[in-house]
Amino acid sequence: MRQLGPEIFLDLKFHDIPNTVAGAVSSAVGLPGVRLLDVHTLGGLEMMRAAAKARDESALPKAQRPKLLGITILTSMDNSSLRRVGISGTASGRAVKLAQLARQAGLDGVVASPHEVRAIRRACGKDFLIVVPGVRPEIGKRSGISGKRKKDDQARFATPTDAIRAGADYLVIGRPITAALDPEAAARAILEEIASALPQD
Repeated sequence: MRQLGPEIFLDLKFHDIPNTVAGAVSSAVGLPGVRLLDVHTLGGLEMMRAAAKARDESALPKAQRPKLLGITILTSMDNSSLRRVGISGTASGRAVKLAQLARQAGLDGVVASPHEVRAIRRACGKDFLIVVPGVRPEIGKRSGISGKRKKDDQARFATPTDAIRAGADYLVIGRPITAALDPEAAARAILEEIASALPQD
């Protein structure tokens, strides 16, 4: 993958006891081309601190180390889903609290739905990375997607324009491209939408 040019988001979502996650992060940090990697914030403060320590102890120069992100609340989960697993409050409220915990632990940023971007930015600052999945472009001819939007497992989603304008640093876009009738056209349309949403100099 690295030889093809792009840097890599190693989205393995580590979630285990601190020692195990530290070992996994140590191994992942040294893989060629990895720019971003992640752990689950629900693993807790000590687990995230162990992950951050493993990143910091890498032999790579600081500028070359991958950025370490914390998964907050999965975009497939809504308030009802959280209650079923014993987590009180709203999905958005929990995501912001987990982002603050990730920042306290020394992580570089979080993965969160488009709905939480503005609140996380206010709570964690302008330099805290926010990576946003659950991105679903408008359906139409230019998107390369035709017909009605298929129901999928995303409960908290937004368009690329909305995510960018909310302050996302990176967008995670999978099925809108891979499941499109014309993936290349879909990718180009999404890139155009992102470009139009960025501030113009």
